[in-house]
Amino acid sequence: MEVVIRSLAEGAKQAVGRVAIIDVFRAFTTAAVALANGASRIIMVGTLEEALALRTNGIGQVCMGEVGGRAPPGFDFGNSPFEVSGAEFRGKAVIQRTSAGTQGIVLAEKAERMYAASLVVASTTAKALRTGTPDFITLVAMGNNAVSRADEDELCAMYLRSLLQGKRANAEAVRALILASEEAERFGDPARPHFHPRDLEIALDIDRFDFAIRVITREGQAVAEIERPA
Repeated sequence: MEVVIRSLAEGAKQAVGRVAIIDVFRAFTTAAVALANGASRIIMVGTLEEALALRTNGIGQVCMGEVGGRAPPGFDFGNSPFEVSGAEFRGKAVIQRTSAGTQGIVLAEKAERMYAASLVVASTTAKALRTGTPDFITLVAMGNNAVSRADEDELCAMYLRSLLQGKRANAEAVRALILASEEAERFGDPARPHFHPRDLEIALDIDRFDFAIRVITREGQAVAEIERPA
């Protein structure tokens, strides 16, 4: 089994085999919280217009995500795991658009099987990826707006690779390195209140959830649902 790490939008385009698209701050942490809070599925899209149109047409009931880190006009929630942690999504279909994570999902057209990954679902995602001993796995760290690398996504990719290869994976070391990164400094900055300090706390709660987020193309849409590998 070969495991390759790629990065950013180009990495998503090149990804083949089984693929994990990684967005720790904050898209796929937020998605995991929404699914844990009862969302039936998350439809991941690339544009605001598509998200709003799907809600208007009754394909989904809730829009969440961001542009420039903030919830755009007309969205129900931003890209904050803390914000959605207090919401009840029971039975609702959520539509998500972000500047990195969902862009990677849309771009990864060569994937044979795909997952939306973050640290809160790391171990179960690794288990799902290696089920059946695939020949090739691509881990894609989406970074900032899918155009510049970010420590948290690169470190999550390395952590997943260690798990997949059966090597020692040091969760505390990963957490400490991310906390020392420039990206972590945004959380709690009074000038950027949309980066809530609790978002950081939740995103670094490694293996908070016991499921993976499987993404399947269904009727032309990227639909994410809970998967619990045996």
